[in-house]
Amino acid sequence: MDVKRWLLPEGIDELLPDQAAILEQLRRELLDLYASWGYRLVITPFVEYLDSLLSGVEQDLSLQTVKLTDQLSGRLLGIRADITPQAARIDAHKLQQQMPTRLCYIGSVLRAYPDSQSGSRSPLQIGAELYGHAGIESDHEILELMLATLRLSGLQDIYLDLGHVGIYRALAEYAGLHREQEYALFAAMQRKARPEISQLLENYGLSGPASEMLNALADLNGDATILAQARETLAAAPDAVHAAIDYLQQLGQQTSVPVHYDLAELRAYQYQTGVVFAAFAPGQGAEIARGGRYDHIGEAFGRARPATGFSADLKNLMALNKQPLTRQPVILAPAVADADLEKQIIELRTQGKTVIRELPGQADAISELGITHTLQQNDAGWRLVNC
Repeated sequence: MDVKRWLLPEGIDELLPDQAAILEQLRRELLDLYASWGYRLVITPFVEYLDSLLSGVEQDLSLQTVKLTDQLSGRLLGIRADITPQAARIDAHKLQQQMPTRLCYIGSVLRAYPDSQSGSRSPLQIGAELYGHAGIESDHEILELMLATLRLSGLQDIYLDLGHVGIYRALAEYAGLHREQEYALFAAMQRKARPEISQLLENYGLSGPASEMLNALADLNGDATILAQARETLAAAPDAVHAAIDYLQQLGQQTSVPVHYDLAELRAYQYQTGVVFAAFAPGQGAEIARGGRYDHIGEAFGRARPATGFSADLKNLMALNKQPLTRQPVILAPAVADADLEKQIIELRTQGKTVIRELPGQADAISELGITHTLQQNDAGWRLVNC
């Protein structure tokens, strides 16, 4: 059988040198950006005991987690599919600070199924989280840091989708839905399957204001004018719904990009607790970054703190960045033994320049290695010569 040993599993990729160089430059710039905002880097484990890894997370994340058996302990392990819960554990269990805590991270994750952001099963997840503050100010800070991330990645035309899971959650409670009904209706809301929503509500025996408001929720999306319509359509809703609409309006007015409001937007509904947002770019059907508030995730680690954050796939951001790679000079040093040449090579490398030593028998090094200069000897010693 002819086995193509170079094939990778579906959704798993690798980066060639030029791609890796662009990604590494972007990684460094983004971590420097986060540091300038006060976000400290944490590095979390790629694999953990499964019961720890999945503490406090939604069922969808459990389904995305690749599982295996630890040969030393016999216990089930999980390969992380999302770094956010790990960062929450660090804040709740390891740091235990009283003041707001700002953390950032970057690392590979593995998902059982392709990710909606890029079709990848192995994103390089980058993100930032702010713990210990429940006000609109922290949501706005995280949202603006996400936008700064996208701009630094070379994206200018950015559009924001803004929602609040508290609206649906309060309406479901007002309607008296039990957990299974709430999640079934949630799934239909995510697809904006209006006939299915109506049928489910009929099956639940709902009528009157509760049914009318839940039926209308999928259509409450658009620009800022939709919020006034929502207040009218949801006039009979609990106070929590109107507070969430006011929150969205205030946050949207502070945001530096065009905002599309979607009151039925329920990303990560099972553990998000408040505002949710996603960023889009022209020509991209899926979001390029997403985030929101998730105040209760730390409970599983013994300390629930307010939390808000965002994440993106750095490999996806790199692919969307159309800026060409800035090539630095590459110097070829000949394959000769000379003390002065060695000193010159050390000095050039100390200055941050790339110096490649020619190997005996090496052919056509200039064209294949992208050589821009060579070190050549004359009466004055070793000098750089343009190719």
